Amino acid sequence: MITQEFAKLWWKLSKDLRTHMETELAPSLTEGQLTVLELLQVAGKTKMKPSDFIDYLATTPAAITTLLDRMEKSGLIARERDEKDRRIVWVILTEHGRTECERGVQVREQFLQQYLSRISSHNQQLLVYLLGKVANA
Repeated sequence: MITQEFAKLWWKLSKDLRTHMETELAPSLTEGQLTVLELLQVAGKTKMKPSDFIDYLATTPAAITTLLDRMEKSGLIARERDEKDRRIVWVILTEHGRTECERGVQVREQFLQQYLSRISSHNQQLLVYLLGKVANA
């Protein structure tokens, strides 16, 4: 059945990517931390509130706070109180965080390129198109 085969292949690709990322990013970065850094850098936002990460990290607010605590301790991010409303805390990307984000993205890009190089450029485009259709259905 096609759904079983899809599930098996998806699981293998996901597992391979997770394993590779965990190995290559350690000990200074995790995938969740990379996601936060990318949201701050790639989205072009200079700062975000901790609650802004909830939609992207499929976890609880408490877990996000713990994640941000670790990231701040590692110098990947800084937190600042809003000047007008002291209740608001902004998460800001540090220079170290920017460097680690670039490294993490490069690690992922190299891994995915290795996988995608097994098929032609046309089929790569087709694969991305079809996955887009499935993901946005």
